[in-house]
Amino acid sequence: MAASVAAAARRLRRAIRRSPAWRGLSHRPLSSEPPAAKASAVRAAFLNFFRDRHGHRLVPSASVRPRGDPSLLFVNAGMNQFKPIFLGTVDPRSEMAGFRRVANSQKCVRAGGHHNDLEDVGRDLSHHTFFEMLGNWAFGGEYFKEEACNMAWELLTQVYGIPEERLWISYFDGDPKAGLDPDLETRDIWLSLGVPASRVLSFGPQENFWEMGDTGPCGPCTEIHYDLAGGVGAPQLVELWNLVFMQHNRQMEACSPCPSGMWTQEWAWKGWWLCCKANTPPMTLTSFPRCSTPYSRAPPYLGRVGVADEGRTDTAYRVVADHIRTLSVCISDGIFPGMSGPPLVLRRILRRAVRFSMEILKAPPGFLGSLVPVVVETLGDAYPELQRNSAQIANLVSEDEAAFLASLERGRRIIDRTLRTLGPSDMFPAEVAWSLSLCGDLGLPLDMVELMLEEKGVQLDSAGLERLAQEEAQHRARQAEPVQKQGLWLDVHALGELQRQGVPPTDDSPKYNYSLRPSGSYEFGTCEAQVLQLYTEDGTAVASVGKGQRCGLLLDRTNFYAEQGGQASDRGYLVRAGQEDVLFPVARAQVCGGFILHEAVAPECLRLGDQVQLHVDEAWRLGCMAKHTATHLLNWALRQTLGPGTEQQGSHLNPEQLRLDVTTQTPLTPEQLRAVENTVQEAVGQDEAVYMEEVPLALTAQVPGLRSLDEVYPDPVRVVSVGVPVAHALDPASQAALQTSVELCCGTHLLRTGAVGDLVIIGDRQLSKGTTRLLAVTGEQAQQARELGQSLAQEVKAATERLSLGSRDVAEALRLSKDIGRLIEAVETAVMPQWQRRELLATVKMLQRRANTAIRKLQMGQAAKKTQELLERHSKGPLIVDTVSAESLSVLVKVVRQLCEQAPSTSVLLLSPQPMGKVLCACQVAQGAMPTFTAEAWALAVCSHMGGKAWGSRVVAQGTGSTTDLEAALSIAQTYALSQL
Repeated sequence: MAASVAAAARRLRRAIRRSPAWRGLSHRPLSSEPPAAKASAVRAAFLNFFRDRHGHRLVPSASVRPRGDPSLLFVNAGMNQFKPIFLGTVDPRSEMAGFRRVANSQKCVRAGGHHNDLEDVGRDLSHHTFFEMLGNWAFGGEYFKEEACNMAWELLTQVYGIPEERLWISYFDGDPKAGLDPDLETRDIWLSLGVPASRVLSFGPQENFWEMGDTGPCGPCTEIHYDLAGGVGAPQLVELWNLVFMQHNRQMEACSPCPSGMWTQEWAWKGWWLCCKANTPPMTLTSFPRCSTPYSRAPPYLGRVGVADEGRTDTAYRVVADHIRTLSVCISDGIFPGMSGPPLVLRRILRRAVRFSMEILKAPPGFLGSLVPVVVETLGDAYPELQRNSAQIANLVSEDEAAFLASLERGRRIIDRTLRTLGPSDMFPAEVAWSLSLCGDLGLPLDMVELMLEEKGVQLDSAGLERLAQEEAQHRARQAEPVQKQGLWLDVHALGELQRQGVPPTDDSPKYNYSLRPSGSYEFGTCEAQVLQLYTEDGTAVASVGKGQRCGLLLDRTNFYAEQGGQASDRGYLVRAGQEDVLFPVARAQVCGGFILHEAVAPECLRLGDQVQLHVDEAWRLGCMAKHTATHLLNWALRQTLGPGTEQQGSHLNPEQLRLDVTTQTPLTPEQLRAVENTVQEAVGQDEAVYMEEVPLALTAQVPGLRSLDEVYPDPVRVVSVGVPVAHALDPASQAALQTSVELCCGTHLLRTGAVGDLVIIGDRQLSKGTTRLLAVTGEQAQQARELGQSLAQEVKAATERLSLGSRDVAEALRLSKDIGRLIEAVETAVMPQWQRRELLATVKMLQRRANTAIRKLQMGQAAKKTQELLERHSKGPLIVDTVSAESLSVLVKVVRQLCEQAPSTSVLLLSPQPMGKVLCACQVAQGAMPTFTAEAWALAVCSHMGGKAWGSRVVAQGTGSTTDLEAALSIAQTYALSQL
C-alpha cells in the first residue's frame, strides 16, 4: 500500500495537479458573476488567520522583477524578497531587519530559469506562469518546525474545513551523498498531531528538499497533500502546502550550514498555500463568457484536458487566461516585452497568447488587450499597481499583439503550404523552420513552430535543426568581432566587374525611413527592391541560388543598415513579390565599395531580376539605435567631465552593449566614472529630441566642439545633434556644439533620448598608454546593473558589520573569511557600475586582510590554550604524542611549534581527527634528536599507515590521512619515535 501511495505521489507531484477550491467556495466555471470571490476569499482567510490568531505582520508583495539578484529572471517564490535576511546581508537600519513574524501574498512568475512552467501551461489544470504564493515566515527565533506544522494544520482543518482523513504528509528522507540526515523531527511532529503513520511518507531530495536556485538558501521541506479520491480506490494526491525549513545555504558544490549568528541562533521558516494558484485559472476563465462571447467563435470552457480536449479549445482558454495575467502583472512592475532576459521571455509569452487566442479561440485582433480590465478587476485590490497602470498595460499588449499578428499569419501559411508538399511519414523540413526562426521579431520562434507542428501531428526534423544550429553558431562566431572581409565579401575583381557592367551603388537611404508613433513606439517602413546580383559563399557570381543555400545578394536599394561606423549590421528577412509566404532570412549586411551585400539563406530558388520586399528586425534595429545614441551621449559626457582633449578613438555597438575607446591622460577614477554616468542620465531624463540632417561637408569644417573621427566623410555628410536643430548647431556663432552632443555620423539613432532609459559603465581598461576602453549597457540592463551593485554593496556592508562584531572561534572566522572571498569574486565578475565595483573591491579586500589577521590572532590564541593543556597532561620528557582538536593544519602546526618552544628538548607529534574519518598530522623534532630522527620521516611513517601523505623538512612536517583507529596511529607514531631516539 505504501509503495503504491508513494508511486502515486511521485506521479501526481510531477504533474503538479492542484486541488479544487476549499468547500464553501463553489466552483462555477461558467458563472457570469464578478470573478472576485474565490481567490480573494482564500487570500483573505490566510492573511487574517496569521495576523489575527498568531500575531504576524502583513507585508506587501515585492515586484516580480528581481532587485539586484542576477540568479533570477523573475521573482518565483515568496521567499525571494527575504533573501537578504537568509544570507545575513540585510541592512540593520532597514524595516526588514525588524521582521520577526510576517505573512504575505507574493506575485510569482515561473517562466525560464530554475523553475519554468511555461511549456506546460494549458496542458493540465495546474501549471501557470503567474500565480500568487501565500506565505508565513518566522525570523529571529520566533518559532520553528513544531509551531509551523501546528499552524498549518489548524488553518487547513479548522479555518478551511478540510477533512483530516483527506490530508497526507511527506517529509525529507535525507541525502547521504550530501551529508544530510532524515528530518525525523518533522515526522514526529505530524504523528503527534494525530496523522496516521500510513499517511506520513518520506521522500528524497528531489521531492522534499527545497532550493531556490543553483545557489542560495535551501533546506528540507514537508508537504501537505490532499486526496482527491477521498478514500475510494488508490489515493490521488495533490500538493496543498509546502513548509520549508531553510537550514542551509547552497554554494557551488555543496550545502553548508547557514552563516553563524544567523542560523545557529535564529530560525527561518516559510510555508505557502497554493490554492490561489489552483483557483486563479477558473477565476479568470469565468470572465470569458461575459467579455468575449460577442467576439469569439469558440465554444465555452469545459475544463477538459488531454485527448478529451477536442480541438484544444480548453487548453487555449487556460493559456490565454494565464498569459494575460502574467503580461499584466509584469508590465505593471516595469518589465516590458523585449530582446533579452526577462523581456524576451515576456515577448514569448505574449506571442504564445496571441497564437492560441487567434488560431484556436478564433478571437478578433485586439482580444488580448480587451482582457486587461478583467485582470485588473480580479487582482487590482490586492495589487494596486495594476489599477494605476491599467491603461499602459492594455496599450502595450494591444500594440505588441497587432505587431505579431502579421508574422503569425504569414508563418501559418508557410507551415500549411509546406505540409501540403509532405508525404504521410515525412518530417517537417528543418530549413523551413530555421528560416522562420532567423527572422528576428518578424518571424516565429522555434518553440512555437514545434508546438504548431505538434498540434498537427507532424514531427520536426530535429537532427537537421541541430545541424543548422551548429552551422549558425559557427557563422556567428566568425562574425563576433567587427573585422572586415569576413565571410561573404566582394573583392576587387568582383567590384571591377560590377563597375564594368554599369551597376550603380546601392541606394541605402531607406534605412533612415522610420518614425515615432504617438505611443512612443517606432514604425519602420519596408523597402521594395530588385535583385541585381547573386553570389555563392565563395564569392562566385551566379544567376540563381537554390534551397537551403547561404548566399550574397546585391539589390538596387535597401533599408538594411550595413555594418559601419561601429554600429552592428541590421538583420531581418526579405520576401519575393507575389510570394510573401517564403521568407529569406538576412543575417548581415556589409558595405563593399559602395555596394551593400546582404548575407541570406535561401529556403527556395531566388533569381536575378526578382522583385523583393525587405523587412528589418525592428527589435534588433531599435536596440542598435538606443546604443548608438547612448554612445554619442557618453562621448559628450566624457568631454564634459574630463575636458575637450578627450577624443574618441573608436567604438562598436550592438543591441546588447556598447564599447567606446577614448584618449585619456590617466585612468578614470571612480568619481569621474560616476560623474560621466550622471551627465548621461541627465540628458536621458530630459528626453531631448535628436536631430539628423545631411549637409555639405564644408559647413562642418569650422564648428567649435563638433565631434568627428579621423576618417574620410562623404559629401554631403550626415550630422546628428542632440537637443539642438542641426542648422543651429552648425552656426559657428551659436557655440551649441560645445554644450551638447553634435557629431558627424552615418548611423541610425533614436529620435528622442528618453528611450535610452539609463546608461551604466560596466567596465574600463587601458588598451595602451593614453587610451581607455569603456564598456556600457543601457535600458533594462543598466537598471539591473545598478540594482545588482546596490545588492552587493549591502553584502559588503553586512560583511563589514560581521567583522566588526568579531568571531567567537577560528571556525567562525574562517567562514567569514571564506564568505568575503566569495564576495570579492562576485564583485569582480558582476555586471554592475564600474565606479561602484572599484569602491567595493577596495573595501572588501581591506576586509579580507582584516579577516586574515583576525584568523591568525585566534589561531595563535587557540594554539596557546591547547599548548598549555598538553603540557599539563604530559610530564617533561623527550616525546609528546597525542591528539588534539584543531580546525585546520595551520592551527595544528602552531600548537606543535608552541609546545616545542616551551619544551625545546621534546619532540612532538599531534593528530587531529576531522569529519568523515580524515586526520590531520603535524610534528616537530627536537634539535638534539637530529640527524638520525627527522620530522619528515616521522610524519611519513604515520600518514602512510593512514593511507595519506606527508611533506615538510627535517625539523617540521605535516600531513593528512584517514582512519577510524586513532589509537593505532598514535602507537605507530610512538614506536617509530622511540626507535629513532
